[in-house]
Amino acid sequence: MDVWWLALVLTTVTAPAVSLGADRDEPEELERFEFLETHMGSAFKLVVYCTGPAPASAAARSAFDRIAQLDATLSDYRVDSELSRLGDRAGGPPIPVSADLFEVLRRSRELSERSDGAFDATINPVVKLWRRARRNRELPSPEQLDQARSRVDWRRLELDPDARTARLASEGMRLDVGGIAKGYASDAALKVLREAGITRALVAGAGDIVVGDPPPGRSGWLVGIAPLDPSGPPERYVLLANQAVSTSGDAERFVEIDGVRYSHIVDPRTGLGLTSRSSVTVVAPDGTTSDSLATAASVLGPDRGLHLIEQIEGAEALFVSIPDGADAPEVASTPGFDALLAEPEGEPGPVPALGGPEA
Repeated sequence: MDVWWLALVLTTVTAPAVSLGADRDEPEELERFEFLETHMGSAFKLVVYCTGPAPASAAARSAFDRIAQLDATLSDYRVDSELSRLGDRAGGPPIPVSADLFEVLRRSRELSERSDGAFDATINPVVKLWRRARRNRELPSPEQLDQARSRVDWRRLELDPDARTARLASEGMRLDVGGIAKGYASDAALKVLREAGITRALVAGAGDIVVGDPPPGRSGWLVGIAPLDPSGPPERYVLLANQAVSTSGDAERFVEIDGVRYSHIVDPRTGLGLTSRSSVTVVAPDGTTSDSLATAASVLGPDRGLHLIEQIEGAEALFVSIPDGADAPEVASTPGFDALLAEPEGEPGPVPALGGPEA
């Protein structure tokens, strides 16, 4: 999913402690540290509670290195990535792939089936057309769209879990896992921090935020959901612990051609950028799920998108949209979303910000 940093606003305010383990005793006093680096074309932010700067920096370095490793595996911009090399072999025999690439493709294909193709990791040929359209402010021709769409079909992504191989069945097929990769990378980074003994942590990559245990003395991490107008302050906040939240929308990435606004989010089934304004926020047990569901729901629209999310255990969503021809936004959500909402209370103390971790 291509998303933007302002879609989810990490606040430094947390709500007073209630349950969720907020009263547990800490072996040592914990300090809060923040780290920031750019990976996968986006700013990744780590917030960790740790006993001191040295272990915090070491854990953050390992987490960022894991994200960089996944970028080298999953990028469709890098010609030497494992994802790109798989595309180079399209139409050929199955080839062995890494555990990370196989898992991302497996999860992608599973959601493709559940969403009737609204999410499709083989969408790269069409996405490339729309990247060019945004640069040149010129629509792809019908012939170009037809040709690109003929190379998009999640059913022709063949996976063998026993041999851990993947195959793109037709020549010219290419992959784009931007709708799931940042969520997967955020999950992986949080796992690295936990393995280093840091359980009270947050990983934020673009519009995807994954959190572990709450900050000391608090019940959760408070995340602000930006409105459709990204220049405005958050209108809603969710309080999360050991969960993930992702937002997909077109507030900043779109192109207007001949008076029509086209989102950077493309419907794999039509090959066209979405024209209805929307912002979809999904809360789920992990970032891989929230990231990919937010993309699929954006394509499906409010009714079908929310129905899809209701079928996923532990997932809730908020859908804010302005249908074609309407002036005011319409708001819809899954039944359990309101229970996640919270209000900022109190002000935090000073935060030690260390910048990037030491190499």
